[in-house]
Amino acid sequence: MPKKSKKQQSGGSGGTPATVALTTAGVDFTIHSYDHDPAHPSYGEEAAEAMGVSPDRVFKTLVADVDGALTVAVVPVAGSLDLKALATAVGGKRAAMADPALAERATGYVRGGISPLGQRRKLPTVLDASASAHPTICVSAGRRGLEVELAPTALASLTNATLAPIGRA
Repeated sequence: MPKKSKKQQSGGSGGTPATVALTTAGVDFTIHSYDHDPAHPSYGEEAAEAMGVSPDRVFKTLVADVDGALTVAVVPVAGSLDLKALATAVGGKRAAMADPALAERATGYVRGGISPLGQRRKLPTVLDASASAHPTICVSAGRRGLEVELAPTALASLTNATLAPIGRA
C-alpha cells in the first residue's frame, strides 16, 4: 500500500479535529496516510504494515467504561488492553469496553478512527507506559487510513494523560 508522509505546517486549515488540535498547540507531528482496506481484520496492524512501522510504535485508542465513566486507553496495537490495570490507573474498581456507539458519540470519531486527540468530550486518558521507550509513536489522526506521528510526551501533555502499564503482550 502506498505511504504518504508529510510534515504538518502550523496554521494550516482543514484536517481532522486531531490535526487541528495539534496545529493549534504548535506541536511537531507528521501525518501518514494510506489506503484503508475494510477487509483487514485489525485497523492497528493494518496501519503498522502500511506505514512500515513496528507495531510496538503504533498505538490504538480504545474507549472503556470505568465504574460508569468513559475513559480512553492508548495501547500498542501489538498487544491488548489490561482492563484491570486501566481501572487501577484511574482509581477505579471495574472496567469494561464501552459500547462502540457510545464511544463514537463521546469522541466524535468512528470506530477504527478514534483519535486520543481532538475528541468531542474531554475524557480521562491513560497512555501505556511503553510509549516512553520510543522517541515518537503513531496514533489515529481521526479517520481510518490516517495516522499522526508525534512524541509520546506531546501526546500525554495534550490529552492530560496518565502514564501507566495498561497494555499486555
